[in-house]
Amino acid sequence: MEELRLMKGNEAIAEAAIRAGCDGYFGYPITPQSEVMEYLMKERPENRTGMVVLQAESELAAINMVYGGACCGKRVMTSSSSPGFSLKQEGISYMAGAELPCLILNVVRGGPGLGTIQPAQSDYFQSTKGGGHGDYRLIVLAPSSVQEMADFVALAFDLAFKYRMPSLILSDGVIGQMMEKVVLPEQRPRFTEAEIRKNTPWATVGKTPDREHNIITSLDMDAASQERHVLHLQEKYNAVEENEVRFEEIQCEDAEYVFVAYGSCARICQKAVDLARAKGIKVGLLRPITLFPFPKKEIARLAERAKGFLSVEMSLGQMVEDVRLAVNGKTKVEFYGRVGGIIPNPDEVVKALETKLL
Repeated sequence: MEELRLMKGNEAIAEAAIRAGCDGYFGYPITPQSEVMEYLMKERPENRTGMVVLQAESELAAINMVYGGACCGKRVMTSSSSPGFSLKQEGISYMAGAELPCLILNVVRGGPGLGTIQPAQSDYFQSTKGGGHGDYRLIVLAPSSVQEMADFVALAFDLAFKYRMPSLILSDGVIGQMMEKVVLPEQRPRFTEAEIRKNTPWATVGKTPDREHNIITSLDMDAASQERHVLHLQEKYNAVEENEVRFEEIQCEDAEYVFVAYGSCARICQKAVDLARAKGIKVGLLRPITLFPFPKKEIARLAERAKGFLSVEMSLGQMVEDVRLAVNGKTKVEFYGRVGGIIPNPDEVVKALETKLL
């Protein structure tokens, strides 16, 4: 049954993974996401559902363990923070090439390099444009609350298996570490072997009387065959863009100006909307929930009447490029951001709106 708890975002996503019927978690500790694995180790889900939890010897090992579990048609996941996420990029690219579903969590911290353990949103490019090699995409979900950290787990698994591609929950140190009330979902059963054989005909479950064994790889030495495969992947990503865009609009009905922000910055901008409207400035908030696929059609629609957009990020300006592409020159697009682990406050955002757009 559903259950109400007070939890950190990292704890909520770990508990939600158990309840989503996750078969295995493979990870490595790094601040500010270490509580994910710590919670799972303490909770011992193998006694509740049979879920395997393993601390790998490195991030490289963890993502390749996920690759192995996904090959078998299992619901498997890993989590990390920015430097560790970078180490996983080769394995993620391999999984995208092999069309393997999985769940990845990145609780972003400031960089580049080891940077700081404080929150940031500077992994946007890496997450939405393909951080590894080759032409590939991930489904990218951006929670802005502890509740969404929990809610997006089952959604991410469902989308990953629907499209046979990795799903990424892109969070940050604010959402991962903050505590809020969260309604946890009911327990889903894990896949049975019969369900895996029936619903994932591509999985490596061994040869049986009714099917041959599968070989899963991302290697294809024939140029024409590889081109067909990459074009097939692109068709799938186009279907994701057509069918899976998610966003939230707040007070955009009469807005003359629009904030675009995701994750913790969206929460800050929600307060900034109230402050700006108290000053007589008609402003709204467009919050992308999926960063890929990006809500470019909705932004383009708002651009038909808005006087300007302000992209608010904890980076030097990454998502703003997608906002500009969506607006396509119809109106003005400006950027405001803080870096180094500094979180912008609502007053700063309103001041940036007044300075850059009014």
